[in-house]
Amino acid sequence: MNTTPTTDEYLDLVDENDQVIGKKKRSEVYAEHLSNFRVVNAFVVNSKGEIWIPRRAANKRIFPLCLDMSMGGHVENGETYEQTLKRETQEELNIDTDKAQVRLLGHLTPQKDGVSAFMKVYEIKMDEAPDYNKDDFTEYFWLSPKALFEKIAQGEKTKGDLPILVRIFYGHEQN
Repeated sequence: MNTTPTTDEYLDLVDENDQVIGKKKRSEVYAEHLSNFRVVNAFVVNSKGEIWIPRRAANKRIFPLCLDMSMGGHVENGETYEQTLKRETQEELNIDTDKAQVRLLGHLTPQKDGVSAFMKVYEIKMDEAPDYNKDDFTEYFWLSPKALFEKIAQGEKTKGDLPILVRIFYGHEQN
């Protein structure tokens, strides 16, 4: 399974209402520091309320070796958030969303929520660690929100949106 795109895929560009207004290559979106594109993120959460937090592989273009959301991906040109969730969850975690317990946590925007892109965030309930793609992640931890923020306070690096999303959807005072 190749997780590093061999082509520079097109991403839809959206207006402040998340309506498609154009498209650009992913490399251009990042080179121009745009935030008006779409992504999906998901958290795998067990029955104890712990979040499955993986460490990104060293070869990742952005945030190598940082802690990450359980799953994340770009919504490609012409795709819906839901199609991207299904594709990326299968690619990264070997989880079929049609057979998993999945729920939408929320729809966030850079302007309103201070995140890097327009995004839908989902939760997947399961007690076993996903059979994750070793090209994407090197290791993982089951962490309560409090334990995650303790790791961050001790100097652990994360993907930019991770602490924001955990704070919004799971709070930071939980055990």
